[in-house]
Amino acid sequence: MRNSDEFLIATSNKGKLKEFKKLFNNYRLFSLDDFSIKDPVEDGDSFFENALIKARHGVHFSKKFTIADDSGLVIPDLNFEPGIFSARYAGKNATDKNNRDKVISKILEKNKKELDAYYVCILVGLRYENDTLPIICEGKLHGKISINSSGDGGFGYDKIFYPDGFSSSMASLDDETKNIISHRAIASLKFIKALQS
Repeated sequence: MRNSDEFLIATSNKGKLKEFKKLFNNYRLFSLDDFSIKDPVEDGDSFFENALIKARHGVHFSKKFTIADDSGLVIPDLNFEPGIFSARYAGKNATDKNNRDKVISKILEKNKKELDAYYVCILVGLRYENDTLPIICEGKLHGKISINSSGDGGFGYDKIFYPDGFSSSMASLDDETKNIISHRAIASLKFIKALQS
């Protein structure tokens, strides 16, 4: 396998890494853990800024082409929360369930059972730390965020996110379907096309 077929995915999130390995199945992927690289401080003001921070951090320490993702849930009626704070919405060491419970409580405060929402994923690819031509791709998946939890798959908010056109939650979908419709799949497909061109 050529070095050009090897990438660092700048994450230590096992759920994300599992998805990326299926999406980039013709490439050899490494994670931050493979190089004993710690996660950087994500102090950007946008999904793009945080993805860029992670990509620069990863390529600096690994010297490999690095792909970083920043993604999250956006609920317009909740002032576009949780947004870039999706992974730590209920606090710095919050679990996925803590974060879902906080969203559910906010929906109930509005006397609603569900609200419009979307998942967003920004991917940034860097060949080296100060790459002036990064690859940047975006994917979005629209749906509803609900007080009703279902499904055993996925991670994050998947148990309470119901994609448009589906009656089941993201956590109930099989991997094949998820890897076609998800925000991460949409962004990854664009990214692979950009790489190949």
